[in-house]
Amino acid sequence: MFINPSRENANRAVPARLVRSLALVGVLVAGMLTVITPASAGASAPVASTPVAAAPVAAAPVSAKAATVLAAAVSPGISPAANNVRYVSNPAATSCGYGVFCAFVLDPTVKTANKWKVFDLYYCKRYYLSYWQGNGSYNNQQYGGVWVTFYSQSGKVLKSFNDKGPGTYNWDPVWSIRNC
Repeated sequence: MFINPSRENANRAVPARLVRSLALVGVLVAGMLTVITPASAGASAPVASTPVAAAPVAAAPVSAKAATVLAAAVSPGISPAANNVRYVSNPAATSCGYGVFCAFVLDPTVKTANKWKVFDLYYCKRYYLSYWQGNGSYNNQQYGGVWVTFYSQSGKVLKSFNDKGPGTYNWDPVWSIRNC
């Protein structure tokens, strides 16, 4: 069988050229990221090696609109998903289904009167919270003396109870809830 040596080398050269091209693209992207790194990166940001004259620079004022964009609100969430999620205007006047633990948290993304987000937790699980802030409330309508536990980021028990009915709580330190 005759093998053309120039064709065999050409087939091997293609992957080598591809690897070199990808490496070049990686270097270019890394260089661009270095150039566009924000000034807030601090001491870890690359420093120019060419000496330049430095002049004092005043910080640019941030407009109220820009500050609002920088501090964009995020809707509270839970994982795994709650059995039901709804919005209400008044947690105290809101019912919670039989056998359900309901947790109420303000949703900063909602601009209407119904700004309380309600998570109906029916299935026995440990639910992990995201973006739950400030004072909120709950309503435990589980039956049979089922315990509800609030946990901190480190897993420390913050509150554990089996009383039926409503209550209030500051959600700031709470990272998860177990409803059984």
